Amino acid sequence: NAINLPLIFIIFSNIFWTGGNSATFTILNQCDYTVWPGLLSGAGTSQPSTTGFVLEKGQSNAITMPPGWSGRIWGRTYCSQDATGRFTCATADCGSGTVECNGNGATPPATLTEFTLNGANGLDFYDVSLVDGYNVPMLITPQDGTGGGNCTTIGCATDLNSECPAELRVVLSDGGERSVACKSACEAFGDAQYCCSGEYGSPNTCRPSSYSQFFKSACPHAYSYAYDDGTSTFTCTAADYLITFCPPSDR
Repeated sequence: NAINLPLIFIIFSNIFWTGGNSATFTILNQCDYTVWPGLLSGAGTSQPSTTGFVLEKGQSNAITMPPGWSGRIWGRTYCSQDATGRFTCATADCGSGTVECNGNGATPPATLTEFTLNGANGLDFYDVSLVDGYNVPMLITPQDGTGGGNCTTIGCATDLNSECPAELRVVLSDGGERSVACKSACEAFGDAQYCCSGEYGSPNTCRPSSYSQFFKSACPHAYSYAYDDGTSTFTCTAADYLITFCPPSDR
């Protein structure tokens, strides 16, 4: 299925500056379980040193991002290798068959962090998107950046898996009833009004649904559907970034 990118990300991922300084992204796992972060660079963007790795509980990894980098970072969960050595994950798998994603994106549902560094007017643009569903709580915290009130910690610290509507739930196929991810309405039903496609392919015709409002109510600073730009995109200048899986929910 095609992935619906937030409008602001489509615009600014293609208008980045090639100059500017590199940024350090520190990715921290505060979950009570292992997370395998995945990284996907935007078209025409230099590649970071890794596209996937493992973080046990409490571990972190600092990555230097090239100047002008744009792309996505997400977390894969419930991963394992089979007898042939093929690596797969129950949620947000990138389909590479290895821990490194090697240019592959996340299979929905997946909580996504999205960045464009040194973009229009020298700004970094960043957001947390639930447009492709949700699988793990995530926050983005700018560090040492500037940009006024819009340079702030954002994301989704709430565990939505336990609250996910039954028709959107992804249940682990191990005989249990535990929800491990929450689909978007687009992914679950394929309806144009939920996917912002066809006659609903504009901000004027694609409006919030009860399902997107479920995501928005729980995580008001995260994208809940494709045209949810006004309250979901943030900017900084010359910042480093902390990306936290399973942050304290009171943040």
